[in-house]
Amino acid sequence: MIAGIILSAGKSERMGRPKALLPFRKSTFLEHLYRILNESSLGAVRVVLGAQAERILAEIPLPPGEVVINLDYEKGMLSSLQAGLNSLLNLEPEGVMVFPVDHPDISLPLIENMIKEFRSSQAQIVIPAYRGRRGHPVLFGKAVFGELLRAPLDKGARHVVHKFPEKVLEIDTDYPGILADIDTPEDYRNLTP
Repeated sequence: MIAGIILSAGKSERMGRPKALLPFRKSTFLEHLYRILNESSLGAVRVVLGAQAERILAEIPLPPGEVVINLDYEKGMLSSLQAGLNSLLNLEPEGVMVFPVDHPDISLPLIENMIKEFRSSQAQIVIPAYRGRRGHPVLFGKAVFGELLRAPLDKGARHVVHKFPEKVLEIDTDYPGILADIDTPEDYRNLTP
């Protein structure tokens, strides 16, 4: 089983409001990602919240068992990934696919292709690339879970990717949404509807 983790714990300071609640394709960033993950063959889903968790949950009702509250969210995105991963370890997943909420433009076929490539290769980290640029989501196999849980919070998951280049499988996609990182109001305005 491969699990999905949506990271939505940040303060969204540059955006000025929670990115999880930004309107996108007749719903919100978070609802859109959550729906796609649940339509996919991912076996379990966790949504990691932190800043403004109560506000987000008031507007987007999520099953309590799928919500993880990261009290250390100010320590960065890796702390949220670690919280989500820790909540899944009892399920013994073969991998986790990580979706930052500010990268909402993700397609279901991309998720399924990443899962297929992971299972048919020896790779422990699968990263999509569009025209030579790596994006999100990223799939981590169980062989690197320990590294993710021990990685320095100030370095992020990228530390693990750089530490084990031989474990990385980069797969080309013609889907530019993997690069759409929405941090500011200007980024949001430029997002493909």
